[in-house]
Parts: sequence; C-alpha cells; structure tokens
Amino acid sequence: MKWLYECFGVSKQAFYKRLKTGKKQQNHEDELIRMVKEQRKYTGSQTGGLKLYCSLKPEIEQKGIKMGRDKFYTFLRSNQLLVAKTKNYHVTTDSKHRFYKYPNLVQNKVPTRPEQLWVSDITYIKTEAGHNYLALVTDAYSKQIMGYHLGNHMKASLCTEALSMAIKNRKYPDKALIHHSDRGFQYCSAEYVKLAQDNGMTMSMTEQHDPYENAVAERVNRTLKYEFGLRMTLKDTALAKRMVEHGVHIYNTRRLHLSLNVLTPRQVHTSGQGDYKIYRRDKSVVEKLLH
Repeated sequence: MKWLYECFGVSKQAFYKRLKTGKKQQNHEDELIRMVKEQRKYTGSQTGGLKLYCSLKPEIEQKGIKMGRDKFYTFLRSNQLLVAKTKNYHVTTDSKHRFYKYPNLVQNKVPTRPEQLWVSDITYIKTEAGHNYLALVTDAYSKQIMGYHLGNHMKASLCTEALSMAIKNRKYPDKALIHHSDRGFQYCSAEYVKLAQDNGMTMSMTEQHDPYENAVAERVNRTLKYEFGLRMTLKDTALAKRMVEHGVHIYNTRRLHLSLNVLTPRQVHTSGQGDYKIYRRDKSVVEKLLH
C-alpha cells in the first residue's frame, strides 16, 4: 500500500483521508439515490428535480449531506434520474353536436380563491381490453382534484359522476362558482348542465381550438398520466381504477406544486391562500380578475 500513496506524492495520512472522503461521498450518493427512488414511489415516477429537492431537503440536511439545488440537478443527471420528455396525443373532445355551447367567461381572467372556478376535462387510459376514459373536475385556484370518474365509455354519465363527487367535496358551497370546460357533448348535455346549474354553477366553455383555454385541466391530465403510471397500458379497468384513486390521493395531498409555492393542492384549498400561476404562452394578456 505504501508504494500506492507514494505514487500520488502524498503522505500516508493524506492518502487515507482522501480515501475516507471518497467512501463518504459514495455513501452519500448511494443514500441520495435511495431517497429519490423512495420519494418517487409516493409522488410519481415523473416527479421533477426541483420538487424532489424541495421534498428531500430536510432529510438531506438531517443526514449531513451538503447538496444545493444546482448540485442536486447535476447529481440526478449523472445518475440518469432526470425525467425524460415524452409526447402523446389522443382526441377526447367531440364538439360537433346539437347542444347549446356556452360562451367563454374566463378568458384572460384568473381566480382569486378556491371554488371560484372549476375546470373539467376527459383523458384516456389504455388497458389491454381497450381504452378507458377518466373525467376530472379540478379547482383552478388550488389545483385540487375535486371529483373524478373512470369508465370504458364517453357518455355524459362519465362526467356527471365526476361532477357529483366534486359537489360532495365542496368546502365553500355558498360561494359563486364558474364551471369551465371544452365544448364536448358531455358537458353541453342537458343532464350535465342541469346538475351544474342546480348546484349554483355558471357554465363557461372554450371557444377556440386552443389547449391554453383550458390549460389547468390539460396540465392535471398530463400530470396524472405521466407521474402516476397511467400512461402505460394497464391490465384492466379494475387496476386502472385503483391506480387512479391512488394517484389522485397523492396528487392532492403529497405532491408539491411549484405553481403553489411548493405546497400541496389540499393545503392551498383548505387555507384559501395561494399564488395562482397562469398557464399561457403570453402571460402579459392576463390582467383581469374574476368577480
């Protein structure tokens, strides 16, 4: 061993100190990899670097690991732990129907409290037996998923079931509420409109073929699919329902949102305190507030 540290031109003490430091660093990296994988088991495999860092920072500091945000990103990249970007697309909206289409009441406006604006949308989930469809109702301010329903059809009842759950979960039932969606026949149907209006909601719908008009709903759809395993082809509807239930629970109660100042939707919805982030390409046009 003597010849080894002599080759490096360092003393015996310095050589063993470097060796000890190297082992300590390796142990820290192994522990960080474990922590990242464990965290993603709960918050989804597609949880990004900043959310991971915010979630793990207390534990990192507790274990005496010196790791800032930028160094954490470098660590994720060097260990192939960054989230890969992917693209997918499937049409779930049919706006060519006989039902009345309501005007867009929320364009260029932002919510200022929970349960001022709900957004609804449908996404698909693949199973070995064919497509299933997931209807979601989300509070635009807190990003909390208020109601959902999974089925193997795209009838209006798919969406009314999700809305019924959302109504049961309302925390502020006496406040004015706008319901915003695309112009799909499910949301324009007499059954759906009646349920919404009977519960004091004002209907609003997109007017252009622009996903940014219903951006919060689109983003929630993507998050559930890409972070909670719902993008994969699942065995059957029963498994899909269990995974949806688990995903919604984690999304609402444990997943930190950068758009909510690194809080969960449940925390913001309950407290009524949040900082609404605008999902538009040109944020300068959004200046007015909902009344």
